[in-house]
Amino acid sequence: MPRDPRDLLPLKPFVFHVLVVLLDGELHGWGLLRALEPRLGEQVLPGQLYRQLEAMLAEALIEEHGSPSRPTRNERDDRVGGAAPKRFFRLTAFGRAVARAEARRLEAMVDELRDKRLLPERGRP
Repeated sequence: MPRDPRDLLPLKPFVFHVLVVLLDGELHGWGLLRALEPRLGEQVLPGQLYRQLEAMLAEALIEEHGSPSRPTRNERDDRVGGAAPKRFFRLTAFGRAVARAEARRLEAMVDELRDKRLLPERGRP
């Protein structure tokens, strides 16, 4: 029986930001770090990121593969010097469904806050 995406809600903000970043396409760990820091407004430590990615892999929100689907300009350079191969991550269909469910949950909360006049109506300052 397929899992209901709403069973994972509410998401931790960090997890939601990872899912939102991956909506634009796959990224390797370093790329995720660089994309998350401005969104979160704080430094993201590699250990913090990889612990969360492991949990997200276990929940089948994301999947990992060893190389990009589309080769990058620097792919050859990335392999020079015996460096460990990059781990690339992308959303699964379930991860996209969970992100959509969380976005709808947040949208409902914003609508409620507008009804209570804590936030202005859409399009008004």
